[in-house]
Amino acid sequence: MIVRQFLLWARTAPDAARAKAISALARAYTSADLGAADRAALETALPLLAADPSPDVRLALASALSRHPLVPVDIVLTLAELDGEAGEVMLTHSPVLNTRELIEFCESGDAVRQAAIASREGLPAPVAAALAETGHAEACLALVRNVSADIPGFALGRIVVRHGHVGTIREALLARPDLPAAAHQAVIRAVAGTLSSFVAQRQWLEPDVAARVVREACDSAAVETAGREGADVRALVEILKSQGELTPALALRSLLSGQVRMFLETVSVLSGLPTDRIAALAADRSGDAFRVLYNRIGLPAGAYLAFRTALEVLQREDYVDEADEEEAGLKRRIVDTVLDRYASQGETDNKLVGVLERWKENAVRDARERREQRELAA
Repeated sequence: MIVRQFLLWARTAPDAARAKAISALARAYTSADLGAADRAALETALPLLAADPSPDVRLALASALSRHPLVPVDIVLTLAELDGEAGEVMLTHSPVLNTRELIEFCESGDAVRQAAIASREGLPAPVAAALAETGHAEACLALVRNVSADIPGFALGRIVVRHGHVGTIREALLARPDLPAAAHQAVIRAVAGTLSSFVAQRQWLEPDVAARVVREACDSAAVETAGREGADVRALVEILKSQGELTPALALRSLLSGQVRMFLETVSVLSGLPTDRIAALAADRSGDAFRVLYNRIGLPAGAYLAFRTALEVLQREDYVDEADEEEAGLKRRIVDTVLDRYASQGETDNKLVGVLERWKENAVRDARERREQRELAA
């Protein structure tokens, strides 16, 4: 009786009044106190209410029903398919929608509706993967920012590939502690490429200098990524190799930064030998076994002294880096020791020495900037 009276009244009632009344009816429907007859009558009327021409009325109905787990699925689907806020509310909150239905909405929806799904609490991995594969940039940004979503590592990688050129998405990705090492490096590569293009367009640096700066920035980021807690260093090294970025300079930088694990994985990938075998050969303090291994993987002959010296420093039981042991980046003590060793050999004009001197200057500058930032923050 109440439902019939409401439908008769609703024919001439103003939009605002209908929205308020429908919200009250929907809340009554979700109440356990509603009688079976009234509930059945209301369920019969719900499709008519969902077809109301007023967006405000449809939104009021969707808002009242969106979090209830026992709303009939056909009503939920009808409301979820509505344009505007009513559909978005259902897509964001309704527990009735299952994984298959959400994926179908992802594949057929526009950016706004995809973003609504991406914002769902506890979004399951299959839906996150579907969004990463087909979602618009706005939806992928919402997904990356959703800390409760179960996003597989490969899905984060797909977002990097598809939308890594979008600055806000890069920032959101880098803020995630679970970003896989390979995806993290891909984001850094995208940032470096953007900066390189910008610098080249402004003609601030010569093309070869700009390329070198970008390359060294990517190498530095790769080493820093490898040092992150829980990083899959092996996967990162294999990705770098597939991208043609597993260079002698990167291998040396990993040692000079104290990242022995990355160095061992690099040599393992290049040589085809197991990592534990590489570690045993590198631990030979005589250097003979390491020299054979070094020659086998084709590292530059003129850089052997740098690699061997860095390993010796890291193998000392009393090694403690100056300043901050937890600080990422090149370790000045290791770099200074390598430079001293070259000087003692009379090789001050060696090209590698010039590179090491530049890296040392950069490390000093970076350490100073980090110190100044900490002082400002304090």
